Amino acid sequence: MSKGKDAKPHIGIFGRRNNGKSSLINLLAGQEIAIVSEYAGTTTDPVKKSMEINGLGPVILIDTAGIDDVGELGLKRITKTNEALKTVDLAILLIAGNIFGDEETKLIASFTEYAIPYFVVHNKSDKESLKSELETKLKQDFQLKVIDFSAIFPVNKELIISAIQKLMPETAYRSQSLIGDLISYGDTVLLITPIDIEAPEGRLILPQVQLIRDILDNDGIAVVCKEREVDSYIRTMFPKPKLAICDSQVFLKADASVAKDIPLTSFSIILARQKGDFENYVKGTPQLARLKDNDRVLILESCTHHVSCDDIGRMKIPRWLTNFSGKKLEYEVVTGLSKLPRDISEYAIVIQCGGCVLTRKQIINRLKPAIDAGIPVTNYGMAIAFVHGIYDRAISPFLKKEQTATDYL
Repeated sequence: MSKGKDAKPHIGIFGRRNNGKSSLINLLAGQEIAIVSEYAGTTTDPVKKSMEINGLGPVILIDTAGIDDVGELGLKRITKTNEALKTVDLAILLIAGNIFGDEETKLIASFTEYAIPYFVVHNKSDKESLKSELETKLKQDFQLKVIDFSAIFPVNKELIISAIQKLMPETAYRSQSLIGDLISYGDTVLLITPIDIEAPEGRLILPQVQLIRDILDNDGIAVVCKEREVDSYIRTMFPKPKLAICDSQVFLKADASVAKDIPLTSFSIILARQKGDFENYVKGTPQLARLKDNDRVLILESCTHHVSCDDIGRMKIPRWLTNFSGKKLEYEVVTGLSKLPRDISEYAIVIQCGGCVLTRKQIINRLKPAIDAGIPVTNYGMAIAFVHGIYDRAISPFLKKEQTATDYL
């Protein structure tokens, strides 16, 4: 299950079947978006709904299937629920009837593994209130304060809203500036944006739009041109740009056109710093030079789009990397947060796209299995810069003055 273009904070509601997860999500959203039934196992695939929470803005609520489901279909539902863990920024663990066992303990372990803040709600208090023994146990074992609640008589609904507001990580709803730390008031930023077969009709791609807005938000001046116009324009451009940013696929052209005293990078690398695991990207990218014959390369695309004959992830990167390495490599492309076709240990390197439609949380969790397994990871823009021999220049705007790219080799 992918967030897709829902790049808003995601709140997952987890628990056993028939604990009232659907009732809670309907109550919070203020409308019936999840099926409520007295029969256990009604929820199959996770259901999503957007709502506004004061102080956080729009959030996405995710109603998941029961963690105690049974049978072949039930196991598939549980798998879907576990996959949802990779997309959430905050979790609500819903219990009822004072039942707390192995399923809940395993779920809390997963929350911890994925660094997901969470809190516990004891639902159906109109039928059976939270017992002091369980409340004490959860406080001692997990340092948890439980909210005793009834979705039928939600007199303390504000306690749940308050817990969400308090525990939601600020990084989930407050975006970090893309280049605000690199420019000052009145600085000019040159954006080199090719218009090719992959460009959407009548508009710019999302990273380009995001950069223009970020430049304006930081009181800079955005100058936009195609790669064919760079040579003639940059000769007369005054003052010279504080930073030049290009699409990764025209890196070579931009490197030749933009004077070496002007910092140059790409849209993808900027997104890698904001949303990806930049430090591990910097460490992993040089491993592209160490690939061997028959190595598998995993390419992760975050969004779904029409695949053109010159698609950057499926066509251009494999072509450039094969030419650079001189090796016979195998490439596999996985879109969104789909399951990998094989174990992560069978890949020699992972190349992640910029992730413009995702949150940092999603990308970090997507890359976590590779990093845990010691598999090097990189990013579209950084990989392209490396195979074209301009890697040092492309990442230098983001390194500390005393650092160089070779420090990570």
